[in-house]
Amino acid sequence: MVTRSFATLVIVLAHAAAPAHAALSETDFLDDLPVVLSVSRLSQPVHEAPAAVTVIDQDRIRASGFRDIPDLLRLVPGFSVAYTRDNTWAAGYHGMGDAYSRRMQVRVDGRSIYSPHFGAVYWTDLPLAIDDIERIEVVRGPNAAVHGANAFAAVINIITKTAAQAQGSRVFLQAGEQSAHGVVARHGGGSGDLRYRLTASARQHDRFERSVDFKAAADNGQYLEAGNTYFLNGRFDWQLSGTSELMAQFGVSQGDWNAGRILDDRSDARRLLEPLEQDSRALFVQAAYSKVESARREWTLQAYYARNRFDADLTLDLVGTTTPLGTLALDQYLMQTRSSVELQVNEQWTPTLRGVWGGEVRQETVAGRHYYNAANTWHSEMARVFGNVEWRAHQRVLLHAGAMLERFSLTGFDLSPRLAASFTVAPGHVVRAGISQAYRSPTFFEAYGNQTYRLDDGGLLDVVTVPSAGLEPERVVSRELAYLGVWKGARLDYDLRLFDDHVDNYIGYLRGLFDPADDGILPARQRENRYANIGKATSRGGEIQLRWRPNDRLDVSAHYARVFLETRTSEVAFNQDIPKSAPRNSGAVLARYRLDHGWEASVFVQRSDPIKWLTPGDDTDAFTRVDLRLARRFKWRGYTLDAAVVGQNLGRDYAEFRDTNVFSRRVYGSLGFAW
Repeated sequence: MVTRSFATLVIVLAHAAAPAHAALSETDFLDDLPVVLSVSRLSQPVHEAPAAVTVIDQDRIRASGFRDIPDLLRLVPGFSVAYTRDNTWAAGYHGMGDAYSRRMQVRVDGRSIYSPHFGAVYWTDLPLAIDDIERIEVVRGPNAAVHGANAFAAVINIITKTAAQAQGSRVFLQAGEQSAHGVVARHGGGSGDLRYRLTASARQHDRFERSVDFKAAADNGQYLEAGNTYFLNGRFDWQLSGTSELMAQFGVSQGDWNAGRILDDRSDARRLLEPLEQDSRALFVQAAYSKVESARREWTLQAYYARNRFDADLTLDLVGTTTPLGTLALDQYLMQTRSSVELQVNEQWTPTLRGVWGGEVRQETVAGRHYYNAANTWHSEMARVFGNVEWRAHQRVLLHAGAMLERFSLTGFDLSPRLAASFTVAPGHVVRAGISQAYRSPTFFEAYGNQTYRLDDGGLLDVVTVPSAGLEPERVVSRELAYLGVWKGARLDYDLRLFDDHVDNYIGYLRGLFDPADDGILPARQRENRYANIGKATSRGGEIQLRWRPNDRLDVSAHYARVFLETRTSEVAFNQDIPKSAPRNSGAVLARYRLDHGWEASVFVQRSDPIKWLTPGDDTDAFTRVDLRLARRFKWRGYTLDAAVVGQNLGRDYAEFRDTNVFSRRVYGSLGFAW
């Protein structure tokens, strides 16, 4: 009934907003509608893209006051965002979100940054300053035909500023409550055909209230999330000739973090197996060569290497327990690497027919004895080819077709196709229909994870997770119907979308009790967890995003999503939890108003219904969050200064991801110098 009403609303709005008997003309579209690159690898206006996309530009990034990149996803309809614990973030689109955000592809300048181990995105040690972001394009829905496996629920494509866009020097200082201290320094230089930018950052953070007095005594205590993160990155852009250029980037980061918890109730030794200190190191190098061969053909060859190292040690004396076991030596060392070479060719065959094709080879490795019960390094290889075609069959009709064929060493061959058609009802009013298929390959830990605990003499104390042989990739078939409209007189553009996503071979983490009859050797073994393909899930609903810019002073963006989740799995717990993993209703508004003399004010309001975060999250209550920002940009003694005061969550405290993760009100100030 809701879907039918939503579709009726689309039709009514289309007829109400479209001018009758108007002649089609490109000039009838607003000139400032964004052009996107992520949806099909073809440069195209948002109303001609074959899938839904949200563009988070620099104005919205600045107005939000957010300093953590994942927080920016709060500006996208259907997204749920939460800081989990142990310096990690979770993000879900239309539900099924857990601590690892495994069902989204995240790219930075064409470089994939999700973890091959858990499938997580390590946002905290990503060597990227939020001020170096040019824009973020979020493809809402599967996009494996373009970006391959893991572009399952959505694609987050972060595009950074070129060296030419970041010339000069800038220092940014931040200080505030919850240890929100940091400094970012950037310098851009060079001249002529060669330019560069370098950015260095040092930051301290503490996301939540440390002391928790919770309803269950076993959860009371101190939750340690404060830590320091440092990074350095650089980009070089070299115009080799009038038709070719070379881009090179590098980044290194170091995280010295606190984590875990010190509980009032220390009777359960198993709850103490959380290292209180974490050490993180990350680096990447990337190069891309682009060549324009003619007005009809250009290509890019890109290569990159990325490495993430994580370490956390803990020694726990178990001699004094009821059953003397010895000393536990926990070493959570983990090394992950990714190497990739990719070719992309864009071609314009006729005035009405263009396309893009290419391929990639990639290798990933993971090593970590605690997680895999072996000292060896796991390897996987992937090869894929893709192609996407856009045909303007008629002045009003635009057709899209594309596919990605992949061979992954863990699962074999997968084919991810997409078909979409757009029809221009009237100038500035487009109806789009599309269908696509995408796969998500199991991660290393899902396939081979064998998490163990060992004594300091090397003896095996406990096995928690056992390997999960024979996992099939998850598959989603997604259908959508969308309406994109421009009300030119009011300077309002809007995007309404209905979606129907069916997931097969859902991979769930099954918590099982260990049968002592199977093994009488391990003294602490009580459970045996594994991953398995457990069934199906369906996500249906609708979402709308609006942006209203009536004049140069006021900019308002808003979104709303309504989601219905159903499951048919072999596990009762998942049948109960997955339908709650997306808030039934969620939405947000970001409004910015420019005042005189360089002043600017903005407000962000977010509302979400209750949500159940999957493993290892909790049920969290509905919340309303209100942020305010007051800023001024002005000149002083040859410097351009940006000063701001930001208040986050100025209403009631709320919990995110875990019911002990209390996000309270906090205020911070910032000051930027540019010259």
